[in-house]
Amino acid sequence: MTDPSQSAGPSDGPQASFPPPSSGYPPPAGYPQYSSAYVDPGAPYGRHPLTGEPFSDKSKVVAALLQLVGLFGFVGIGRIYLGQTGFGVAQLIVGLVTCGLGAVIWGIIDAILILTDKVRDPYGRPLRDGT
Repeated sequence: MTDPSQSAGPSDGPQASFPPPSSGYPPPAGYPQYSSAYVDPGAPYGRHPLTGEPFSDKSKVVAALLQLVGLFGFVGIGRIYLGQTGFGVAQLIVGLVTCGLGAVIWGIIDAILILTDKVRDPYGRPLRDGT
């Protein structure tokens, strides 16, 4: 049989050198290199593609849908979700005073403003897309 001390070692001749299986090959030239391990601590929800501002932790889709609850007479919930409680309470009061008519109109207009990036969170950050 063979003695393990007699077997060929790494310096006993030419051997094929392969990268370890856990390390991948770099992408070919011209491809962008992305690292999934890096998260910007100043922008955990990403950055706006044009301005570079960090996104808010609040979603504009959720805020707009909550604002559309105004169609049922409860306008202002989307603004309260965004952290603008004074504005949201004012919308609730106007909805109650106008018997819901002001709530429907204001809710639709405000939902459109939220979805078109005209509304920001209380810290001035743009709202993020998605839920």
